[in-house]
Amino acid sequence: MELRILKYFLTVAREENITRAANLLHVTQPTLSRQLMQLEDELGVKLFCRSKHRITLTDEGLLLKRRAQEITELAERTTREVSRSSENLMGEIAIGCAEASSISVLAGLMNYFRQKYPLVHYTLYSGIADDIKERIENGLLDIAFLTEPVDISKYGFVRLPHKEEWGVLIRKDSPLAEKQAVMPQDLLGIPLLMPKRDLVKNELASWFGSLNGRMDFAVNYTMLMNAAVMVHSGFGAALCLNMGTDFYDDLRFVPLAPPLATGCVLAWKKSQRQAPAVEEFISSAHSYVLSISGN
Repeated sequence: MELRILKYFLTVAREENITRAANLLHVTQPTLSRQLMQLEDELGVKLFCRSKHRITLTDEGLLLKRRAQEITELAERTTREVSRSSENLMGEIAIGCAEASSISVLAGLMNYFRQKYPLVHYTLYSGIADDIKERIENGLLDIAFLTEPVDISKYGFVRLPHKEEWGVLIRKDSPLAEKQAVMPQDLLGIPLLMPKRDLVKNELASWFGSLNGRMDFAVNYTMLMNAAVMVHSGFGAALCLNMGTDFYDDLRFVPLAPPLATGCVLAWKKSQRQAPAVEEFISSAHSYVLSISGN
């Protein structure tokens, strides 16, 4: 399976039309059609559902699309890394980011590193820890900014100095907004938006204790901004970390009681040789975090 053919496949999948895809790829329509049929023969599956004016993907085609995107992205990153200058450190560092206020530490590290190595560029990918770890395993990310709890037994890591505070995001016109802290019984009968990760749910279940089974867990979310929109619209309360910022003027963050806190880590695959820019970034991460920790 050639990389060139995968790029042909992705273009057709995006355009949903052989003629348009052929024009974009600067090949003839018969040539492109023949290449796609050969790809189907090679894989032994049907990738497209063809109609007179449109081409859509089968289930097997959707799976190949996902893998082809990962393969072509990895190939492009590899090309950029190996063609770097021998005189100046350069390249791209791909970082997966969870949502937490400690992202400011990562931002400070990136700024510090860029002052030393201005030819290094970054790609940021936002997602939950499970998605980020999968992308690291597939070679699509170099560094992960993760909130705990998270299994990092296979990774090298540096723990960030600040603890993240759990609480609820609610509207200011909610009776809960008058409280200094929210207890489990205060959330009975309120539709709750919960982080999707199972490890986080387990931590919150321990905090709810015996009341966990009586709670109205209405929504699982991955990105807090989306949950904030729902709370702003009057849909319940979102259990979340304190991001230290107001998404909307009519929302308020109230911490949990008893308090619940978690940490953050920067992690990377420890058994893998990294690109020079990534290796230097990891080295800088250790010294930078040590310097801001006051140790």
